[in-house]
Amino acid sequence: MAEQREGISGQTGDLRHDLGAAVRGEVDFGASARALMTMDASNYRRVPLGVVAPRDADDIAAALAVCREHGVPVVPRGGGTSIAGQATGTGIVLDLARHLRSIVELDAASRTAVVQPGVVLDDLRAAAAPHGLTFGPDPSTHSRCTLGGMIGNNSCGAHSVAWGTTADNVHALTVVRHGGETLRLDRNAGRGVGGIDRGRHIGQDRLPGQDRLPGQDRHDGQDRHDGQDRHDGQDRHDGQDRHDGQDRRLADTPPGLRALVDANLALLRTGYPDLPRRISGYALDALLPEHPGGPDPARAFCGSEGTLAVVAEATVRLVEVPRSRALAVLGYADESEAAEAAAGLLPCGPLTVEGMAADLVREPAGLPRGGAWLFVETGGATPAEARARAERVLRAAGALDGSVVTDPAAQRALWRIREDAAGTATRMPDGSEAWPGWEDCAVPPARLGPYLRDFRALLTDHGLRGTPYGHFGDGCIHVRIDFDLLSAEGVARFRRFSEEQADLVVAHGGSLSGEHGDGQARAELLPRMYGDELVGAFHRFKDLWDPDGGLNPGMLARPDRLDANLRFAVLPKRPVDVVFGYPQDGGDFPAAVRRCVGVAKCRTAAAGAGTDVMCPSFRATGQEAHSTRGRARLLHEMLAGEVITDGWRSTEVRDALDLCLSCKGCRSDCPVGVDMATYKAEFLHHHYRGRLRPASHYAMGRLPRWLRLAAPFARPLNALARMRPLTALARRLAGIAPERTIPVLATETFARWMRARAGRGTRIFPADRVVALWPDTFTDHLSPEVGRAAVRVLEATGRTAYLPARGVCCGLTYVSTGQLDAARRVMRRTLDRVDLFPGQPLVVLEPSCAATLRTDLPELLPDDPRAAELASSVRTLAQYLQEYAPDWTPPRTERPVVGQTHCHQHAVLGDDAERRLRERMGLTGELSGGCCGLAGNFGFEKGHWEVSVACAEEQLLPSVRAAEPGTEILADGFSCRTQLEQLAGRRARHLAEVLAEGLDMAQNDPAAGTGAP
Repeated sequence: MAEQREGISGQTGDLRHDLGAAVRGEVDFGASARALMTMDASNYRRVPLGVVAPRDADDIAAALAVCREHGVPVVPRGGGTSIAGQATGTGIVLDLARHLRSIVELDAASRTAVVQPGVVLDDLRAAAAPHGLTFGPDPSTHSRCTLGGMIGNNSCGAHSVAWGTTADNVHALTVVRHGGETLRLDRNAGRGVGGIDRGRHIGQDRLPGQDRLPGQDRHDGQDRHDGQDRHDGQDRHDGQDRHDGQDRRLADTPPGLRALVDANLALLRTGYPDLPRRISGYALDALLPEHPGGPDPARAFCGSEGTLAVVAEATVRLVEVPRSRALAVLGYADESEAAEAAAGLLPCGPLTVEGMAADLVREPAGLPRGGAWLFVETGGATPAEARARAERVLRAAGALDGSVVTDPAAQRALWRIREDAAGTATRMPDGSEAWPGWEDCAVPPARLGPYLRDFRALLTDHGLRGTPYGHFGDGCIHVRIDFDLLSAEGVARFRRFSEEQADLVVAHGGSLSGEHGDGQARAELLPRMYGDELVGAFHRFKDLWDPDGGLNPGMLARPDRLDANLRFAVLPKRPVDVVFGYPQDGGDFPAAVRRCVGVAKCRTAAAGAGTDVMCPSFRATGQEAHSTRGRARLLHEMLAGEVITDGWRSTEVRDALDLCLSCKGCRSDCPVGVDMATYKAEFLHHHYRGRLRPASHYAMGRLPRWLRLAAPFARPLNALARMRPLTALARRLAGIAPERTIPVLATETFARWMRARAGRGTRIFPADRVVALWPDTFTDHLSPEVGRAAVRVLEATGRTAYLPARGVCCGLTYVSTGQLDAARRVMRRTLDRVDLFPGQPLVVLEPSCAATLRTDLPELLPDDPRAAELASSVRTLAQYLQEYAPDWTPPRTERPVVGQTHCHQHAVLGDDAERRLRERMGLTGELSGGCCGLAGNFGFEKGHWEVSVACAEEQLLPSVRAAEPGTEILADGFSCRTQLEQLAGRRARHLAEVLAEGLDMAQNDPAAGTGAP
């Protein structure tokens, strides 16, 4: 293959042509497609020649046949969340997640499902849930990882103590070899019903005495009914032995496989460590004749990381879900004590035994006392039974402190801490970076405590830091370590540590990988774990399947060096000149881009109700380029300059960022805090510097200026806006979508109303009884009724509202369109004009303006202390009432609500105060998550209409349509209210308006409640 690959660059034209002719799916050799696939969630980067997105199994076979003919390597890719580098390649990347997402069959009676490789795990779980079933393995990336990727890595997850690894839950696989040949690997081959393997293969036995819930046996109900085989008549290899029973399972495998096993029987019987999470290497011991039921080629295939063949279809086992669950949360002095306790809890029959240390938890709210915790989930047929099991765990735990949590919402909140650890761990408490590489070593559970102590000592010896967490019940530890992967000295230390760490794991009887596979990160070190003889058998196994070496070369067999292909080597060595301050990244734009480690939480198909915003554009289009990760990858490649070569002028990056709504959801929802809205503004600033901008940047990006000029002429302009020919022309000239209605201008601005209300003369009020109210552009010119309502509320608390200055602006529209020089001018002018008392709060009614003042202002003017001071003064109305008028009683309105929490409020400001205020008002119900889709100028811009509507249709519009009559529709953002009016014909109100109405009702009818301070 080495000689063949040398000639690849000269034949890409022919390769592209032949693939395009053979494959019905997309074939893309463009810079954007290649850049999106250079990395997974690892430290590694390999640049592909092109990307193929097959539409079916025939497409997979056709693409592989063409690639073999051209001598081009292929790497299959699912969700791209692999942590060891195995989802990157230098030839053709098969994007199996784009189209191959069908659940072909789900048979509740036999508890099996037939799935395509691109099926996302959560989609399978959702389909199985109505039958009381689920797929047992559940890695923390369950919302975006694919079944094909899970099979390739033999993924596990938190519930492996109950339901095992992916290999334990696979019945049969249809796979395609490099040349296009299709094979069927079936653990049921040659056996009737009832012959199912009910045990684990050698080295995988569970601890004695571990009980299980009804329906939790590893292999209950696995058998498929007659006629399941989908490949009758497939060609078999001549000359392969076909003994009845066990050998029939090897009938549809490459020739020579049985001979390889027979020649290495002693080695395969003794060469593997005895532990539940042994993922490293090829599982050749699954082919031993004494394996229950005979050799199991499907199990042996799992964990092969795309190096043997490509999964086209899989038949998987489903397990019964306990009807009720409880969670025992146990606190210990440190993670070693927690680890030592974990193995002793397995006889209690838990569903999970997860552990994490305090140095990973930023806010330990809701956790018991301790420096480390175990999360032990139990199940039962009833809540009482689940709780009784959890209390049994609590009694057996020997914990410093502990509690049993039965409330589902509280359980979800605690699990989110654990699931986000894969991203949270990428930053140390001081903000420095930490990386995978030794993400998931595993040792026997009884050895976990001593291993962790030795591991901590090894980190100290190398001057490194890490934050262990993971699957303590299975002896599997995740950790991100603050390697210096930028300098030659740091990379050398990374290698030395890796070698010594491998020896440490082996000394404790462990596996280099306990979940994510070896990939490039650890495959080079497999001889330290298995010895040269068994690793040699791995190579022969690979050669039987893939004699040309065309499938994922550099992984597992004959691997690349662990310190080669590092993704950081291509980034600029000198600082990049940027406008924003990037305070969390030391002012370094490449460091900000490096924040994205590829865990891909942004690729979830649906936002959590009221909890997540990221990433609305991906959920609307389903395209990687429109995810936060995809955009970060394109920016990374822009900085690298190899695939994307025109820097800030890149059209690939511009096009990907065009559908970014700047919602800032990633700033809070991304586990590592990627802030794509800021990166977009930065990019647009450089991209259009000295060049003509889109019309919408001039029209909507400079909206505050135009609205101030238009204010005296509001009435005639509103009349003209009702004339269709004129509005059509105005929309076209301004770059506004033709489907949009131009908002009505206020005939009396909020600022003018305030000035008229104040009258002439000077009045003096106590400092604690006056409050500054920000006159944002939207409230001032487009919805002054919100400002008037806020004044009514503030006066009801005994305060007097005033405007802090004339002609001030936060600069939001300039920032969102990347006009950063103008934004800084506007912000400096604002700082010159605003005069607040020291420590005085500033109430901002528009969430997007509040977020801009809170974050963009100090980040664009980091050297002006006034910017940080003003940012710290910003409060929403609810936050002000909570902090400065805690004894004030709001009016009771007693009605249900729907609507949406503004994206910027969710991401930057938080909505705890709003939730508490709504509760005190008697407003019941939850506001939706997601994004309204208008997002300031985004939804008004030409070309964004479809995505804008799709975002609104995800959660907001369905919740409003389903609301009962009399339900209050709440939306504090002007964009959200406008979207609801234009798409649903419904008027939403700011919380201030509902409060003011309640006060008026209480004043007219004292029985309705009071608002007295």
